[in-house]
Amino acid sequence: MKISDDIHNYYEKLVMQHFVSAKFDEKYDVDFIADLTCVVLNQLPTRYIRHEVDMAFYLPPSERFEMENKVKKAIAKALEFMDVNRVNT
Repeated sequence: MKISDDIHNYYEKLVMQHFVSAKFDEKYDVDFIADLTCVVLNQLPTRYIRHEVDMAFYLPPSERFEMENKVKKAIAKALEFMDVNRVNT
């Protein structure tokens, strides 16, 4: 078993889903998105899973809604942080 292949943080998926729906790839370059992802995920708790189907089956809708709200808030805060701390080159 390789942890990197079999186990992952469910919040990673939620963050990526938000980035896709908000079309971040059209607004920001790859390096910015990579940095943003790190800043966002460092604000969120971890929720390790092995199979996506486990989360679909066992996660109550209210908890999913709460997790999505945490992601939205973390992204907004990370965007603000990165804007304030942007290095002009």
